[in-house]
Amino acid sequence: MSEPQQLFDRRMLEALVCPKSGAVLEYDADRQELISKAAHLAYPIRNGIPVMLVDEARRLD
Repeated sequence: MSEPQQLFDRRMLEALVCPKSGAVLEYDADRQELISKAAHLAYPIRNGIPVMLVDEARRLD
């Protein structure tokens, strides 16, 4: 299996915050997600575009 393509521009991460908590996000390259530890949510990145909707986020255990 090949490595996932890095379609997400990491510089964009500096401008994004979690819409629920306002906290900074961490980039998970393997899962193509932005992680909000404060809100316990993972926002998907689809086609290089972060989907910053709480309804689209995956809950973290």
